[in-house]
Amino acid sequence: MKAKKDIINEYKQSENDTGSVQVQVALLTERINHLTEHLKANPNDNHSRRGLLQLVGQRKGLLKYLEERDINAYRELKKSLKIR
Repeated sequence: MKAKKDIINEYKQSENDTGSVQVQVALLTERINHLTEHLKANPNDNHSRRGLLQLVGQRKGLLKYLEERDINAYRELKKSLKIR
């Protein structure tokens, strides 16, 4: 799992940016990927599965917001994070 600081540094928009949509989506994506791997090893962990679905929904909402505000940033972010 990549360090949180590394992800923030990679996707920040300005020097003190830690909460822009791009940073939030990148952090959520990292957590989603980590939970997905966990669920492959632990298929009966339904509590984590519910948490994963909540994270996916949260990310979807942020991506929808970004798509409405800045379509180019949305496309770049999806490409760089390899999100379908």
